[in-house]
Amino acid sequence: MIEVEHLHKRFGDFVAVEDISLTIRPGEVLGILGPNGAGKTTTMRMITGYLHPDRGRVEVFGHDVTNAPLQVKSLLGYLPEGAPAYGEMNVRAFLDFVASVRGLRGRKKRERLDGVIGKLELEPVLQRPIDTLSKGFKRRVGLAQAIVHQPPALILDEPTDGLDPNQKHQVRQLILELAQNSLIIISTHLLEEVHAVCSRAIIIAQGRIVADGTPAALERRSRYHGAVRIQLPAAGLEAELAILPGIADIESDPMLPGRLLLIPKAGYDLFPAVRDWISQNGIEVLELSVERGRLDEVFRQLTLEETGPCA
Repeated sequence: MIEVEHLHKRFGDFVAVEDISLTIRPGEVLGILGPNGAGKTTTMRMITGYLHPDRGRVEVFGHDVTNAPLQVKSLLGYLPEGAPAYGEMNVRAFLDFVASVRGLRGRKKRERLDGVIGKLELEPVLQRPIDTLSKGFKRRVGLAQAIVHQPPALILDEPTDGLDPNQKHQVRQLILELAQNSLIIISTHLLEEVHAVCSRAIIIAQGRIVADGTPAALERRSRYHGAVRIQLPAAGLEAELAILPGIADIESDPMLPGRLLLIPKAGYDLFPAVRDWISQNGIEVLELSVERGRLDEVFRQLTLEETGPCA
């Protein structure tokens, strides 16, 4: 597993990371969320050994990143921000070079290269210089070099950045497949990605962890957790609904009269009361659903609490 203890990193007067501690175990896909400048990339760079912490320690499968950097790097696959590569090399030559550096030889190297090239659909660009590729293809080449040696841990900084929806789906499926045998850490600004691939997520603001849990657990912190969406045949019934026990607020849809979102008081299961009200009054309901919560709202709440509304 990867253990991070009390990491600190400062650049001049700017504190990028302040006292971050976490443990990531095999089989986990950990998503790191945070606004720009929150410390996500700096944290990942310290885990990989690319940056040294000012204080604190990182241990990767029993090896200290500072004292045993080569052993740690042999166990990691790393996709950095921007997917830097040797732009003058063609894709095939670059991946062949990376596989050799990673210690692959002969038949095993050929099989691994063919495997990652096929998985990431790089065949059309194998002979093209990397500098001539689109942003999406550069990202896929970067991911290919990160997984070519089948590492037990992957550190992926914005792995689907620049990909179209079909490519994002393919890469997310690949991440889920890799997670069966690897520990994976990804940073992302796409909340949909957290739902798609992450078993756990942390939110970082101002260099500190402000939330840590499963996506579902984080959603339960939303004021919309358990909210009931209802579409009535006509407007005008809000007053009757407002007196139901457990309702904290009602939001209406200005584009669709009669469509309401009933927001519960904290910890209150609102759906039974709404269901009984519908039954007792013989109301024809066109839509009825319960929200699981909104991760984007939790994200905004937690990060704004740390940075302030004008940060």
